[in-house]
Amino acid sequence: MAEKVSGLRLFADSEDKMNLGLADVGGEVLVVSQFTLYGDAAKGKRPSFIDAARPEIAVPLYEQFVSAIRDKGLTVETGEFGAMMDVELVNDGPVTLLLEK
Repeated sequence: MAEKVSGLRLFADSEDKMNLGLADVGGEVLVVSQFTLYGDAAKGKRPSFIDAARPEIAVPLYEQFVSAIRDKGLTVETGEFGAMMDVELVNDGPVTLLLEK
């Protein structure tokens, strides 16, 4: 996943085509741990988090991902795993990507 995230060409080049990656534009990465991102709302009206990894599995995976992104030479900011955090961002662009294993 770190290879994919670090290599995605998401930023416009001089011809306004999505041809540039994070390193090309001097971009940084914000990695936010949220087990709720693994919520399943396929059935019913309340999301299920039963398939979300327990902290003893999730924390090392999270740390490994952060380390792998940093190993690509990118600047990475993180939150605190398991903490209640308020994250504010500006979605600058018309693209949303879903990355899966």
